[in-house]
Amino acid sequence: MTSAQQRAELQRRIWQIADDVRGSVDGWDFKQYVLGTLFYRFISEDFANYIENEDDSIDYATLPDEVITPEIKDDIIKTKGYFIFPSQLFANIATNANKNDRLNTDLANIFTAIESSANGYPSEPDIKGLFTDFDTTSNRLGNTVVDKNSRLAAVIKGVAELDFGSFQNSQIDLFGDAYEFLISNYAANAGKSGGEFFTPQHVSKLIAQLAMHKQTSVNKIYDPAAGSGSLLLQAKKHFEAHIIEEGFFGQEINHTTYNLARMNMFLHNINYDKFNIALGNTLLNPQFSDEKPFDAIVSNPPYSVKWIGSDDPTLINDERFAPAGVLAPKSKADFAFVLHALSYLSSKGRAAIVCFPGIFYRGGAEQKIRQYLVDNNYVETVISLAPNLFFGTSIAVNILVLSKHKADNTTQFIDASELFKKETNNNILKDEHITQIMQVFDSKEAIEHFAKTVESSAIAANDYNLAVSSYVEAKDTRKIIPIHQLNAELKTTVAKIDQLRTEIDAIVAEIDLPALSAVRQSRQEEN
Repeated sequence: MTSAQQRAELQRRIWQIADDVRGSVDGWDFKQYVLGTLFYRFISEDFANYIENEDDSIDYATLPDEVITPEIKDDIIKTKGYFIFPSQLFANIATNANKNDRLNTDLANIFTAIESSANGYPSEPDIKGLFTDFDTTSNRLGNTVVDKNSRLAAVIKGVAELDFGSFQNSQIDLFGDAYEFLISNYAANAGKSGGEFFTPQHVSKLIAQLAMHKQTSVNKIYDPAAGSGSLLLQAKKHFEAHIIEEGFFGQEINHTTYNLARMNMFLHNINYDKFNIALGNTLLNPQFSDEKPFDAIVSNPPYSVKWIGSDDPTLINDERFAPAGVLAPKSKADFAFVLHALSYLSSKGRAAIVCFPGIFYRGGAEQKIRQYLVDNNYVETVISLAPNLFFGTSIAVNILVLSKHKADNTTQFIDASELFKKETNNNILKDEHITQIMQVFDSKEAIEHFAKTVESSAIAANDYNLAVSSYVEAKDTRKIIPIHQLNAELKTTVAKIDQLRTEIDAIVAEIDLPALSAVRQSRQEEN
């Protein structure tokens, strides 16, 4: 089976499980149970795999818990970051799930034990609270314990029956792909809320390539609005693991999404010591000021979200915002995220940020921030994308590429709005579209109706407008008709009209109007 066939079959089966089992529970609410169960199976099998590889004669699932000494447990936690006893493994719970009248409480206890196993170890912040959203006592699962256990057992059975085969022999990232597929499908069906935490793979691929372009190695990669971690994971997927030396960093404000991001890291075989996902408000309580600078920054922050802005007078002195001399508007925090990313960017790196198009041409504080960016030569490229590429919004967004190592005082503008393929309810970027964008990004070549590089002085003269349409002329797709051809067509049309009028006059002339009037009079008298 090819990788494409394997992936398609896996996706078909896992979505069928998710759809069949949830019943009357809203899919958006139910996603935590499907994703959580998938994660529980993954870490169980990954954990057992780790121990069995140390000794081929061991079948970890069959061992009694009592054989695990404190010394063994301590040593394993230092490496894996957590511990699971044999009796707690997914496989052993799945075996009797349908008959276990304490299933919901057993699961709750197991999840608590897995999280608690990291207490006091370096991995504690990465493990703590991972299963918080997998609430086995929630009424969303049913009104009675029997109902709850029945639905939980059905989810466990469905996930248990998925044939992931051997990790080593698989042609795809089985767990990671299944997890990402589920997240993207829930996002696609959740409307606006879906787009808030998941960037589609095809867009993520472009953003990751822009941020890491021509860097043979980066110290670490950072996403200040991490969502479910999809942007960070694209960097791992498309570049050799060793290129990212110190790992993956991100911050997320939503607690549920923060847990998804951490799970997603584990599911893509990024160990706890290679990622650091923090919970909190990036603009008001940034968590990684001690880790900066970063050689690569990727981000799809929320569009035009409100923030405290000038209502907090201390923010103008914040080292992230002070250089611009003005704060982003309270009703539109877009440029606050941009300035935050710029502050965390290294002198050799790039930041690729998805932006709402309005920030590139509006006046006021946003214009002053654009002036700061242009005058200090930080804007490398602005790319306008096609509409309807993201879940929950049809907006044609832009990508802003920032750099602190530009060789000249120019800014590149790329109009990629015509590069897309229509697919179901959304458009997508195909690999050839991404290649086309990356080629012109690299060459900085001027291509009529597609790409143009502009001197900073020209941008300043244009009120620091950074809208792509102000510099790249759109192709006129109207059909051009020569004037002589148009005159000939008009002459022919007029002749046809004249001929039709002549024929109508002839027909009317042949009609005997007096005779017709007599017939009408006769009928009236009869009535």
